[in-house]
Amino acid sequence: MMKCKNKPSYGGLSLILTSIVFIIIFSTMCIIGLIISFLYNNNLFSPIDGPKPLYILIFIAILSIIIGSVLTFIFSKIPLKPINKLITATKELSNGNFDIRINFDHPKELKELSNSFNNMAKELGSVELLRNDFVNNFSHEFKTPIVSLRGFAKLLKNDNLTKEERDEYLDIIISESDRLALLATNILNLSNIENKTINTSKSNFDLSEQIRHSILLLESKWSSKNIEINIDLDETKYIGNEELLKQVWVNLIENAIKFTNKEGKIDIQLMSFEDSKVFKIRDTGIGMSQKTKKHIFDKFYQGDTSHTIEGNGLGLTMVKKIIDLHNGIVKVKSQLNKGTIITVTLPLD
Repeated sequence: MMKCKNKPSYGGLSLILTSIVFIIIFSTMCIIGLIISFLYNNNLFSPIDGPKPLYILIFIAILSIIIGSVLTFIFSKIPLKPINKLITATKELSNGNFDIRINFDHPKELKELSNSFNNMAKELGSVELLRNDFVNNFSHEFKTPIVSLRGFAKLLKNDNLTKEERDEYLDIIISESDRLALLATNILNLSNIENKTINTSKSNFDLSEQIRHSILLLESKWSSKNIEINIDLDETKYIGNEELLKQVWVNLIENAIKFTNKEGKIDIQLMSFEDSKVFKIRDTGIGMSQKTKKHIFDKFYQGDTSHTIEGNGLGLTMVKKIIDLHNGIVKVKSQLNKGTIITVTLPLD
């Protein structure tokens, strides 16, 4: 059930606006009263004179309008001052100045407005920073294999290369080409997931069998590092997007293998509950810092800034997006040099 937030109170602002209107009306009446009193005391106006003073009444009416308009113009600047300040700050924000801030201490409504504006400016600044990081990382991830391909292609032009050297260079070119193709595929898949253009139609499939198949798919990788794989899977089915969820398990298992040292251990568990399915993967790998943990689902973010470990920083981003599409939750626990635990909870419809 959706919870409704408390509606903001506008009593303070209403009171100020009401007070301004009252002051304008009261001031107008006082000024008009003083004028009538002056005219009456000087025998220029008498209520019993009949139609004779009609022109005076018309004059007073016009004077009332003029005085009221002048007072309205003067007092209207009070509530418009913070609005003008907000307009100026908004223009600064639209021009790219994400450091702009406004501060209204009162009334409560304007204080809430300034806090909301400041939070928005802060969030936009963070988005801009992430966008710049994305562009830089995107350029780096594409440039690295392209430079490698270009370099080894030039070396192949050397007629003095031995067959072994030529084969080695060709293998590197093939490997870098595969890396580039995988990167392009991951970016396209991520874009499709973010825009929800991938077919998210659900089907009833064997979840435990899918996870087993994902483990076997990566057998060459974990067996080459002599990693011990412990599996504890409840036999269960799940209604969801089978193709997308397969990417989740493959990415999580591959990530655990990647960051687990030789002779390490990986525990994979699937638990079935009345209201959810819970997948948990625990490794004895290198773990991660709090900073890495905070950005683990950001595009292209890699805790290994030296890029010595193969990867493009998109796998876990896709995991998070796919689980979000299934209204699930991903939780990460990690300690440096101790290992990482990632828990995925998929709710049942």
